[in-house]
Amino acid sequence: MKYIDIINSNKDLGDKLKIDDYNIALLSNTVVHQLKDILEYSLRVDGISAKIKLGDYDNIVQDSHVYQDIPIVLIFWELSNIVDGLHHTLELKNKEEYSQLLEKIKAEINLVLKNLDSNSLVLFNKFSSLSFTHMSLNSSKLDQLGSELNNFLSSLSQDNLKLVNVDKVISTIGVRKSIDYRHYYSSKILYTIDFLKEYSEFIKPYVLAATGRSKKALIFDCDNTIWKGILGEDGFEHIQMSPATKDGQIFAEIQSIAIEAYSRGIILGLCSKNNLSDVDEVLDSHPDIQIRDNNIVIKKINWNDKASNLREMAKELNIGLDSFVFVDDSPFEINLVKEQLPEVSVLQVPEKLHQYPIILREKLNLFYNLSSTLEDKKKSEMYKSQIQREQLQKEFTDIEDYLSSLQIKMELYCDEKRLISRMSQMTQKTNQFNLTTMRYTESDINKFIRNSQSKVYAFSISDKFGESGVTGLSIVNLDLNDKSAEFDTFLMSCRVIGRNIEYAFMNFIIENLKSEKVKIVKATYRKTKKNSQVSGFYKKCGFVQQSKSVDQTNYILSIDDYKPSSINYIVMNKK
Repeated sequence: MKYIDIINSNKDLGDKLKIDDYNIALLSNTVVHQLKDILEYSLRVDGISAKIKLGDYDNIVQDSHVYQDIPIVLIFWELSNIVDGLHHTLELKNKEEYSQLLEKIKAEINLVLKNLDSNSLVLFNKFSSLSFTHMSLNSSKLDQLGSELNNFLSSLSQDNLKLVNVDKVISTIGVRKSIDYRHYYSSKILYTIDFLKEYSEFIKPYVLAATGRSKKALIFDCDNTIWKGILGEDGFEHIQMSPATKDGQIFAEIQSIAIEAYSRGIILGLCSKNNLSDVDEVLDSHPDIQIRDNNIVIKKINWNDKASNLREMAKELNIGLDSFVFVDDSPFEINLVKEQLPEVSVLQVPEKLHQYPIILREKLNLFYNLSSTLEDKKKSEMYKSQIQREQLQKEFTDIEDYLSSLQIKMELYCDEKRLISRMSQMTQKTNQFNLTTMRYTESDINKFIRNSQSKVYAFSISDKFGESGVTGLSIVNLDLNDKSAEFDTFLMSCRVIGRNIEYAFMNFIIENLKSEKVKIVKATYRKTKKNSQVSGFYKKCGFVQQSKSVDQTNYILSIDDYKPSSINYIVMNKK
């Protein structure tokens, strides 16, 4: 897509998106103004109404004061342009001059990051010397300076800082397609349009994660997708997935990638037109299979159309279809899913089979999380347990009897710092049971905990089927002078919906607020495309509606009027 086409398409998308702008500041000491339209377009395609605000050229330190209230700040601190002509003058500096320059840059970095400490996310490009040293056999001072600065950046423990490896972007398309020397010498425009397009796609998963759009489920077809051949025609003995065969080695690698994804908490599923018994036989006893039934969280092996099966999978897992990535070899099936389920990301097995593993690895970036937690590693097992719960529920005619049979235990936390990563992750990923859909980084959550005028509540759940982990969060802002409080966030993972846990959680929060002498509690429900199921939650808890618009309903509660829900089948324990 040509740059002019991106500009025009970006404007059209911007006009069509009827949601609030998501601001991103771009600070740079090299000219990258073309990135504004390119990155906005890349994000708007995925429904993020991105608006890039450009800082002044080579004014990073000063601009870091200006953009302290922007959710995401992106920093291009170009190594070769730290000092005009540094890429050729650095070699002439003596040891003392080199050391002074290094310490000066470190001090400026510290100042910038201190100024941006309140921002939700800072994406800082790692320093790269490739533009001017990629052809040199010897290590240069520019290489050394870049390495020392990157080591310094890596040593920093700032919660909102993520380092972007620009060298990976350059390596994807090559130095010659990434660097524009003619424009660099004439206008300080170092990077090509091709580089900026590749860069935008590279950093997109960071923004998707920060805005709650990370993928959760990786669903494969079987024939010619996780093995070579058609099971129903070629038979058990002749499908290929052995590392010892030319094509089989590729499918063996695909299976390895899938299992590694499963180990990171990505939901792994199968959706295939096949006989269930035939597929189960392969999973159980084929000598070359790596993916086993215990790696599969959910499967739909039947002769129904793929779109219908994916809808059922989303319903059973209780996650949105926009959380799915579907992999199939058939153009017909891929196009069917595209047409009927446009929110599902699809990957068609390429005709050039050797490209398959690298394309799949690239697609897995869509599952990126800003935080890694213990719950991630256990997530697949948790979803399996949820399916067991649903199967058990069918045996009961009375919901209360079913819930009592689960033996639910609830651990409650208040301002627990060791849960910061998980609490942040929940704000970024929870969409259905989320009253305000506020997105927060670890740095944001840490600030709430440190603030004496805020309370951060969380809970974990377990039952006879196993642990669901930390699955609920509420952030409440206090005004103790006014003896009032206001819910900023109230959310719960889809894994524990349907057990009345939210009402037990509200009981705990209200009781805690009473102990803080709070008299009035305010709350807001903000409507999104996914949270309609909780539109009446505050009303059910006894809150009184104050005002209502198309997208927002405001509530108030006199705490003395609150009537706790009677839920005697949940054992609650305050940590």
